[in-house]
Amino acid sequence: MSNVKPAEGKLGIMVVGCGAVSTTFMTGVLMARKGLAKPIGSVTQYDKIRVGKGDNKKYLHYHDIVPLAKLEDIVFATWDVYPQNAYQAAVYADVLKAKDIEPVRDELEQIVPMKAAFDKNFAKRLDGDNVKNCKTRWDMVKELRKDISDFKQQNGIDRIVVIWAASTEIYVPYNDKIHSTIEALEQAMKNDDREHIAPSMCYAYAALKEGCPFIMGAPNTTVDIPAMWQLAEQVRMPIAGKDFKTGQTLVKSGFAPILKVRNLGLSGWFSTNILGNRDGLVLDEPANFHTKEVSKLSTLETILKKDEQPDLYGDIYHKVRINYYPPRNDAKEGWDNLDIFGWMGYPMQIKINFLCRDSILAAPLLLDLCLLSDLAARAGRYGTQRFLSFFLKSPMHDYTKGEEAVNNLFDQYVMLKNAIREMGGHEADEEID
Repeated sequence: MSNVKPAEGKLGIMVVGCGAVSTTFMTGVLMARKGLAKPIGSVTQYDKIRVGKGDNKKYLHYHDIVPLAKLEDIVFATWDVYPQNAYQAAVYADVLKAKDIEPVRDELEQIVPMKAAFDKNFAKRLDGDNVKNCKTRWDMVKELRKDISDFKQQNGIDRIVVIWAASTEIYVPYNDKIHSTIEALEQAMKNDDREHIAPSMCYAYAALKEGCPFIMGAPNTTVDIPAMWQLAEQVRMPIAGKDFKTGQTLVKSGFAPILKVRNLGLSGWFSTNILGNRDGLVLDEPANFHTKEVSKLSTLETILKKDEQPDLYGDIYHKVRINYYPPRNDAKEGWDNLDIFGWMGYPMQIKINFLCRDSILAAPLLLDLCLLSDLAARAGRYGTQRFLSFFLKSPMHDYTKGEEAVNNLFDQYVMLKNAIREMGGHEADEEID
């Protein structure tokens, strides 16, 4: 039997960022619960998992195995550097057509972004003025905690999940003196250490201290540091990250296993992207692109391991590029060239051209990550939620102990299904469905 607490009352979802991804997510949920759209791409809404074996097996939706929050119980809030409400932001983002926004216009207009905890040095291409006037990083934390507390009280909310869907920050390397303990992290915030403490860390710290799961949807160095792991354990809250796995990396994590299971060699994998939304604008800054590059490059090496198969993967040339191209807006294009080799070393090529829509692919991930993080909290799970790696580009792992992230999409799917089975009181297994 499941020992998960029921999903009673309202679930607050507080989204950092009110741009294309956030407004597509919020609009889609509001439309779906009116029966005017379908939440396609969401595993929590569509996927079925086998429970039991042999004559006892049956295939059930997630909500029939574990108690998930209902779409009707979700209440949204957001922070953003621009003051436009969610309706205005959705129109400006130009992802969804008017017919898919207007039926929920009234609800979207009521979602007005709170002032963001922001530091322009971490996203130089953004110019918004809806920003908190904080003297120190510690002041940022205190104001964000008040935002969370006020939202909960004013809306009669029972539980909250905080998810980052804002821009990629500049790369912050792990620093043992600052990021290794809660005490060091807190002291750096109080000392206003703006080099080692990113604004996103203030959001994560504030969320955890207020008893909310936190999800990092960008490749920022935020919750993947020991200090945050310790804090998550201290407050017994789930954390997950990092970077939503939407287009090119989804393809990579699903296609690389084909080479692995067929024992085909790989000489090189060249990936390039063009996109024109706010994310593309921010990533056009080299310091911000480097953060994304690190998360994108980490996928292949944990699937195609040179130490295990030096003949096949001992010398892979892996290159990733992102190009800001305004005419495409949210219609991102990912282009991959694979130079592979087979029997007796003979070369072959594979070309993959994925003409996708960034926010359309990301929106269901936000829904699933929020619902499953809320589920994990009610199940008493805390710390890094590795079963959510399925949704993430650069899954969190304890690198201080030599742990490797699981990036193989099919291994991640097994982890996801088994976590749902276990929380539902069923036996975990790896039998192919």
